[in-house]
Amino acid sequence: MSIQRIGISTAVALVVGISVALGSSTNLLSLLTQAIIYAVFAIGVGLLLRQNGMVSFGHALYFGSAGYFVGILLQLKLIPPEAAIAVTLAALAGMAFLMGLVIVRVPGIAFGMLTLAIGQMFFLTASRSRGLTGGADGMSIEWPSTLFGLPMSQLLKPGTMFLICWVTLIVVLLLLTLLLNTRFGSITEAVRDNEERARFIGIRTLLPRATVYALSATVTGVAGLLSALNTGFVSPENLHWSLSGVALMMVVVGGHKVLWGPALGAVVYFLAKDILGHYANHWMAIFGITLIVVIVFSPTGIAGTLAKLIRGKSQPGALAKTLGH
Repeated sequence: MSIQRIGISTAVALVVGISVALGSSTNLLSLLTQAIIYAVFAIGVGLLLRQNGMVSFGHALYFGSAGYFVGILLQLKLIPPEAAIAVTLAALAGMAFLMGLVIVRVPGIAFGMLTLAIGQMFFLTASRSRGLTGGADGMSIEWPSTLFGLPMSQLLKPGTMFLICWVTLIVVLLLLTLLLNTRFGSITEAVRDNEERARFIGIRTLLPRATVYALSATVTGVAGLLSALNTGFVSPENLHWSLSGVALMMVVVGGHKVLWGPALGAVVYFLAKDILGHYANHWMAIFGITLIVVIVFSPTGIAGTLAKLIRGKSQPGALAKTLGH
């Protein structure tokens, strides 16, 4: 993707976000804010699958840990709140990188089970550490009266909070797009497709895989910080494996082949939850059927199907040839 196209897409996305913030009700803005937070979460999970070919059942560890880390730092009041946010992301990235150096060596489903075990270990630790994390009751996050020079009362307004999350989503997608279009993106794709051949041509495969794992954890940590800012609260439920499962469903529905696919899956999930929840108590069963249909008939997800249709319209001859076969 060219720099010009990226710039145009970013400008359009910003205009759309401002329009939604100005023209939507408070309830809709709250729903969309949650959807965008989980969209960032899902992008982190999808990035790991896209670049490393690995499925994680424990990324809720980084989502919940971001809230706990920043909450504890704010309670200690040793550094400014802005620095606490930066330190939290740096700590998560460092922790994930060191962990990745070990666990990315494990192939296939064993990797997923290992991430699940590690995530549940942190979940149980947070549930039982009442003195540090508040235990099962959770922890209230004591945000200051001002953050980045802006009054907290203004930041927490539904329209402002939506715009903060929306701009964060755009920045995350923009930075990842630029990064994955570099040599680093090519190397990680080569390692993902054939690690043995990548080693044969002189690529050290461990560091790129661990870096992708750390990067995906950091993106998930950004979502955790947004959630902590939005709710002012974090609990062990933010660390539970079921949250990782929900993020994986978003990735599958949206599609991981396209970078923005998981974000689309998150929006679809929350809209389905809101709409179907009014008409069916067991809305999750309906969404589960949708998930099965997507897996069977569109393995690349909604975003993958849309991308194919767009490419087909831009190349009508190729589309006709494909349909002919």
